[in-house]
Amino acid sequence: MLDHDDDIHPLFSGAPTSTAFKKLRKRIVRQTREAIEAYGMIENRDGDPATPRPRWLVCMSGGKDSYTLLAVLHELQWRGLLPVDILACNLDQGQPGFPATVLPEFLKRMGVPHRIEFQDTYSIVVDKVPEGRTFCALCSRLRRGNLYRIAREEGCSAVVLGHHCDDILETFFMNLFHGGRLATMPPKLVNEEGDLFVYRPLAHVAEVDCEKFASAMRYPIIPCDLCGSQDGLQRQQVKQILNGWEANSPGRRQVMFRALMNARPSHLLDPNLFDFAGLSRDPGRNSENPQEIPRLR
Repeated sequence: MLDHDDDIHPLFSGAPTSTAFKKLRKRIVRQTREAIEAYGMIENRDGDPATPRPRWLVCMSGGKDSYTLLAVLHELQWRGLLPVDILACNLDQGQPGFPATVLPEFLKRMGVPHRIEFQDTYSIVVDKVPEGRTFCALCSRLRRGNLYRIAREEGCSAVVLGHHCDDILETFFMNLFHGGRLATMPPKLVNEEGDLFVYRPLAHVAEVDCEKFASAMRYPIIPCDLCGSQDGLQRQQVKQILNGWEANSPGRRQVMFRALMNARPSHLLDPNLFDFAGLSRDPGRNSENPQEIPRLR
């Protein structure tokens, strides 16, 4: 992205010229590009010009993360580093008081191709979820199903979400504390039907950077009044725990996130991931794959 008003995408018009903001923008762009490359999010066209250019459905909630995602992807596309077509999409779920005109007006003003879809999933969630229970699971499932349908209708090969590294870390601890498993949001996966990719290009980007970026750009943030306002959410509880750890030991979040990128199956307890039964005291047999041999520490 160039910094002259005549040479930039409208998404960046009016961007702060401070050194601090330029460093922030460059860091987010670099981390996003690293994630796209590390997890193979750009489909290989094998140099065949007849192969259609991939099209991504970029999901817009109106929150700081999705605005940051949209802007960074357009910058990479602007630089020629992201050879895909981008279609922004907002799923209006019928939440009472949802400002339905904010995103359509913003995307039109920015010249961003987009689709606005209305599906009243809110009424379904309120009707099906017992009083006192959180809406997240059902809401997410209904939203995901509609986004997959829209992606197919629009000829998209991937649904692109704005989850950042804090979301990924929080999900890991939610699974650890409440699900009894070591798992989190993967940066790339294939849906159950096997016809769509799901990408999270902000996987390496910190939530605080998304917040600073969207605030500095003065994007029209839409709060989530359906689930974000509920009390007692597991994610809120985990976030508070992580915030406490970070306050007592600055940088701990980053260390824990790096651990998710440095898994050692031989030092865990899942026999489906590592052949403990096949370990031998025969050095010759174990030397076939020496990096997989657990060492006493």
